[in-house]
Amino acid sequence: MIQLENLTKTFRDNGRGQRAVVDHISFEVRKGEIFGLLGPNGAGKTTTLRMLATLLKPSSGLARVGGYDVTSQSADVRRRIGFLSGDTGLYHRLTPREILLIFGRLNGMAEDALRARIAEMIEMLQMQTFADTRVDKLSTGMRQRAALARALLHDPPILILDEPTAGLDVPTARTIEEFIVRAKGSGKSVLYSTHVMEEAEYLCDRIAVIDRGVIRILGTMEELKRATGKLRLREIFIALLEPSAEKAATA
Repeated sequence: MIQLENLTKTFRDNGRGQRAVVDHISFEVRKGEIFGLLGPNGAGKTTTLRMLATLLKPSSGLARVGGYDVTSQSADVRRRIGFLSGDTGLYHRLTPREILLIFGRLNGMAEDALRARIAEMIEMLQMQTFADTRVDKLSTGMRQRAALARALLHDPPILILDEPTAGLDVPTARTIEEFIVRAKGSGKSVLYSTHVMEEAEYLCDRIAVIDRGVIRILGTMEELKRATGKLRLREIFIALLEPSAEKAATA
């Protein structure tokens, strides 16, 4: 469902010239899989996700989402993804229900089907108590659920989620985690970025760790354990980012 081959993004740094923020990375996300992309701040995670969501143009390499090229077939890609960024980007003067109505109409959904889908999303994400409250009155967790509902409204087969539980309390984070597990069960492909190691260990079928734009390791938890000799994802993550970990490991 998502395929990357030597995907690269460079930016010009006034002090150092051209700098690769994402440096020839390759991986795939399969149908019905939650694939975790982990890394420290500045590692290239968000840049990678933004390229896959067609918000940034790759400098080189290939990326296909749902069989479509992110550069030459960007409109086809957008129709097949639900993208949640670190910034919810909600309209503060509108309610979640009003936002969902607008985005559903922008996606060309028929009115009856749209209203039924909105009711379904409100129930699934437990938004009943605040669906008709203005966004500027909502808590962080409520806004995050509204943003996730917006990303999933058109029922896309592919989800690209950038830290969907960041800053949330445990019950709200759990609601979102359970929703993502259900999405996987329905056959959706999920590319998932997070800083919460326990969350990634619980949710993800396979995990890639990226650091300074390079994939350091990729595999299932069992493969990561065998490759590093560590038992917990937190330990694996720290070991890979130590100065001695010069070479990428392949699980």
